[in-house]
Amino acid sequence: MNQKLAENIMNFMRKQAYKPLTSEDLALQMDIRGDELEDFWQVIKELESKAHIIKTRYDKYGLPECMNLMVGRLSTSVKGYGFVLSEKADEADVFIPQESLNGALHGDRVVARIHYKNSYDKSFEGKIIRIVERVNKNIVGTFEKSKKFGFVIPDDKRIKKDIFVAKEDFNGANTGDKVVVEIVRWPEKQRSSEGKIVEVLGKEGDLGIEILSIIKKHDLDTDFSPEAIQMADKVNQKVQKEEIGKRRDLRDLEIVTIDGEDAKDLDDAVYVERLKNGCYLLGVHIADVSYYVKENTALDKDAYSRATSVYLVDRVLPMLPKNLSNGICSLNAGEDRLALSVNMEIDNRGQIVNYEIYESVINVKKRLSYSIVRKILLDHDEELRKEYEDFVPHIEEMERLCRILREKRLKRGAIDFDFPELKVKLDDQGNPVEIEKRVRSIAESIIEEFMLAANETVAEHMDSLNIPSVFRIHEEPDEGKMVALNSLLNSVDNKLPLININKEVRPMALQKILNKISGKPEERIISTIMLRSLKQARYEAENLGHFGLAADYYTHFTSPIRRYPDLIVHRMLRETFAKGGISASRKQKLQIALPRIAFHSSQKERAAAEAERESVELKKVEYMQKFIGKDFAGIITGVTAFGLFVEIENGVEGLVHVSSMDDDYYEYVEDRYSLIGMRTRKVYRLGDSISIIVVKADPLERTIDFMIVPAEGVSKDKKARNIRAKKPARETKSTKQTIKNKSSRKSISAGKKDVKRSARTNKRKINK
Repeated sequence: MNQKLAENIMNFMRKQAYKPLTSEDLALQMDIRGDELEDFWQVIKELESKAHIIKTRYDKYGLPECMNLMVGRLSTSVKGYGFVLSEKADEADVFIPQESLNGALHGDRVVARIHYKNSYDKSFEGKIIRIVERVNKNIVGTFEKSKKFGFVIPDDKRIKKDIFVAKEDFNGANTGDKVVVEIVRWPEKQRSSEGKIVEVLGKEGDLGIEILSIIKKHDLDTDFSPEAIQMADKVNQKVQKEEIGKRRDLRDLEIVTIDGEDAKDLDDAVYVERLKNGCYLLGVHIADVSYYVKENTALDKDAYSRATSVYLVDRVLPMLPKNLSNGICSLNAGEDRLALSVNMEIDNRGQIVNYEIYESVINVKKRLSYSIVRKILLDHDEELRKEYEDFVPHIEEMERLCRILREKRLKRGAIDFDFPELKVKLDDQGNPVEIEKRVRSIAESIIEEFMLAANETVAEHMDSLNIPSVFRIHEEPDEGKMVALNSLLNSVDNKLPLININKEVRPMALQKILNKISGKPEERIISTIMLRSLKQARYEAENLGHFGLAADYYTHFTSPIRRYPDLIVHRMLRETFAKGGISASRKQKLQIALPRIAFHSSQKERAAAEAERESVELKKVEYMQKFIGKDFAGIITGVTAFGLFVEIENGVEGLVHVSSMDDDYYEYVEDRYSLIGMRTRKVYRLGDSISIIVVKADPLERTIDFMIVPAEGVSKDKKARNIRAKKPARETKSTKQTIKNKSSRKSISAGKKDVKRSARTNKRKINK
């Protein structure tokens, strides 16, 4: 497509055309004639096919935003409803009831007509009127067959209907096989999809089959193209002398890396020095991947396709081939490496008073781990302090600077969530043997604060140059979510500070709440609900600031080995080093390409995060199978009409289904986040401590069922056996009917309250 002509057409329709026009009228008004017309008709056709412009039933073209339409990706919930996530930064998402999906599936690019706007919380409801692009061309599921036909039950519970498979398309699949089915006919109204089996992965329950299913489900790349492999194999694993001569030589500095013990792709190294004027010199040195991965090469195309490395519970799917990601691009100790460096002079208040960004060559003097740094600084481990005595003074300076930077960040209002990270340890056969809770310590904070400082500095630098780039943005939360959060705060403790909904919500207001609840029993619950109330950070080709960090400028610069947007930022920087800026034609090309790159990177990041979460959840369920019938202490983390979600001491969450609570009839009181016994008035409330028994752990369904420890005199073993025999559904028919009978306004409210849990990937921390 002629990008320049396409941009001209879009600009004309935005700024000069005040109504929908036929293609002939549009060409006439834009004074397009002669040989240009052939190009014009082709561009109009392509813009319409991609829903950048909309063709009416009267053969006129208009802009979707001017026609009460929204174009975006559909994100559906396991409960059936969905949201259209807008492609424009300033548009709110649109809620789509199940009956208005019109055959669209999770991930499809769609056009939605907005037919309701709530003036109170500025929310939208709509109906899908067109499916622009189908993404679920291949679906993973379990095959069932009969004599004349078969069907595939999708693993993804957001795809509600089975896929019909004709006998001639079985491709050797048998009942119980995990398969990949290619859709050959999409669903329409009440008719299911039709497909053919294109790959048999193995038998349901086979070792490793579930992880493979997750990989296939999210369309994650496992192999690089032959061209990319060939290019990677030709890359010299030693830095060339002629290149060293072109860069600032930092190989004499005591530069170190600090990472997890099992990390192999080391893309950041740091150096701290106290200057004579009392300021700190912070050097953040990032692997210069852009030197090795050139634009539009096979390596670049594969990296763009992946957009991110994926860290599953048992394997890594890297963005770059291993001889780059773990080899010449990784800042391995004792090896010369090319880097992009940011030197920041920082005063005692944490202000960056001067900075410099340049190409360098470094040689990491020591690889440190988080546990080593933690033991040196917090435990004062004498043996380790002696072993690393040459580096201890540097590490202590890092700690002092870290605390200064963190204090400055919190003072300006940045939200600081501190959720423990769960890591499932596996044996050699891939079986889970331990769940480890990792709490952030000073070691992790050092790297976090230094990387944040570098990212902000580079973002402000790029913005000041007024050249196109990719930024990491985090938008302000929706008003309706803040209203719901206030309701929770009121229900927990009426002494907690509330958010002034009538004013612009600032991150400082949320941080004050976190400070108030720090160390209290309700801290985890309120923090979790607050996180779910915030929007998800994403990439954008425009600097819109970062709400969670309270930062006016933010980008991703520090991980180019594993994130494609970082690689783009490196390329932009290196262009400015070479030419002092970019040409007008280059700028125009980037203005067209970067929004597409940012959107694609955000989509792939979400898919990767969801796959990572699913792989961990799978192993958590497998791990809990050995504890059937065992008691655990837990905290209620969610209350619904169909039961209680409870998190136990090791971080595993399960469901106490309401059908197992047979000592009374329990009523769901939404505004109190509670289930209340109708006779006993016994209350189970969000945040309450509770003792449970593990009843069931089902790896196929990825579900864990708990039961409340019964009162004295009742045999818990007998009750647990009864519960297991019943095999309660995750949501009863009566509950579904109750939900169905509520008004549409109530449905919108209910859907929006758990969008962070269901419709979108929920990482348990702001994705900085």
